Amino acid sequence: MSTLFTGGSVFDGHRHRAGYSLLVEDGKVVAVLSPPSLERLDRAGHDVVDLAGGLVSPGFSDAHCHPIQGGLERMQCDLTDGSTREEYVAMVRDYAEGYDGPWVTGGGWAMAAFPGGNPSAADLDVVVADRPVLLHNRDHHGAWANSRALELAGLTATTPDPADGRIERLPDGRPQGSLHEGAVDIVAALLPELTADEYAAGLVEGQRYLFSLGVTAWQDAIVGAYAGMADTGSTYLDAITSGDLVADVVGALWWDRELGLEQVAGLVERRRTQSGGRYRATSVKIMQDGVCENFTAAMLTPYLDPHGQTTDNAGHSFVDAEELKRAVVALSAEGFQVHVHAIGDRGTREALDAFAAARDAGHDADLRHHIAHIQVIHPDDVARFAELGVSANAQALWACHEAQMDELTIPFLGEERSTWQYPFGGLHRAGARLVMGSDWPVSSPDPVAAIHTAVNRATYDDPREAFLPEQAIDLTTAFAAYTAGSAWINGRDRIDGAGVLAPGNTADLAVLDRDPFAGAAEEIGAARVVSTWVSGERVHQSP
Repeated sequence: MSTLFTGGSVFDGHRHRAGYSLLVEDGKVVAVLSPPSLERLDRAGHDVVDLAGGLVSPGFSDAHCHPIQGGLERMQCDLTDGSTREEYVAMVRDYAEGYDGPWVTGGGWAMAAFPGGNPSAADLDVVVADRPVLLHNRDHHGAWANSRALELAGLTATTPDPADGRIERLPDGRPQGSLHEGAVDIVAALLPELTADEYAAGLVEGQRYLFSLGVTAWQDAIVGAYAGMADTGSTYLDAITSGDLVADVVGALWWDRELGLEQVAGLVERRRTQSGGRYRATSVKIMQDGVCENFTAAMLTPYLDPHGQTTDNAGHSFVDAEELKRAVVALSAEGFQVHVHAIGDRGTREALDAFAAARDAGHDADLRHHIAHIQVIHPDDVARFAELGVSANAQALWACHEAQMDELTIPFLGEERSTWQYPFGGLHRAGARLVMGSDWPVSSPDPVAAIHTAVNRATYDDPREAFLPEQAIDLTTAFAAYTAGSAWINGRDRIDGAGVLAPGNTADLAVLDRDPFAGAAEEIGAARVVSTWVSGERVHQSP
């Protein structure tokens, strides 16, 4: 079976080809056709997809997301469409009225909707007093609990903060309702265990939603027991057996910071037993720090207080810097890719130092290590990504002026350090390899929205003043990062060539309703996915 995509343009993973067409047969790319080549083609026997002036591109690969968790949250109390305290409270009330389960769970609220970024248990108590409530915020580094949940967890004025988190408190010391980092786990440990069928449904819904946005592959950034979620490696294997897994997936096995090096042998065994078909457990995820908004991202110098004065808090390195070096060396020796969460400049430097240690130990094979989020990078460390061969995994949708940035981040970083944020342009100019992901459900998994923001340093839906416009990247670079770049980080070039439209490569495709390269940069975000294809088979068609 062959399909001809014509009547628009092609982005092949590296460059834009205006007026070109794409021929696919038996799930593989046959040719990218110039207009003269198209004229010579015998169209008999080909199914024709009229691009109608749009663009066919490699399917997007999301290099950092949590699709099972995202799918589950879409089926729980999903707050992602709200934006104010009043809206969130009303959404929780409406959900709880129609749901009779023992806990109300979900998430998606924005910190900027609440004073200081911290919602209160009292707000939830008004609408749900009879059952415990635990709702993760959008970045999933904090959660909002009602009084019943706090009571069940035994949290009182005398409960100390965990070493890796913080309990927000009322003036008398009692828990206020907002929990950060490790403090969330105290309540999450009480959540009823989800069934295998519920996890399976979460994966199917997550995949369906990602297909609707043109995403055909991803790296699941946490596969392991974390924040109330079970190890979902078996979910992927079951989905292969049932035929439900259609996308191509790399699983990043969770590094438990409480276990240390003793877990390496177990990770090797999980890689052996949890890999098969379209799923490969070949990466390990280490969360090195938290996030800036709750002052847990690891910084080289302390945060400022609301009055601009220096505090004594420089955030958390969840893994000791020397221990991190030993971990990355050990994992590299076993042939693992290492995928590090680093938000702060100290967290990023500690990750780079660990990758340097692995290289110095002789582990310089093509393992394709990467650092995700790359929010605050000290200027001295920008060039080190290319020098060490470490990819920069960008969540580009975050690189803009919005309330969480302007009210909860910049004032506490200070003027100079705020200019070091999301330096995509600087990394690209220094020769770093850029890949892209969404961190969904932390933020939207829409690649077109992220690409728009990477180019404009402002979102399409809220076009404010550009945020550090000198760190913008061009459209070709952004598209390449979300297609060929992220496919490369998942090793597709070694398997089937997906991510690049060249003869013989797997035809994972996204078709857009317009060609973003043909219009103004400010209109990139207007593009919408018309259809999505995996191995030449249509898996999504817009209404």
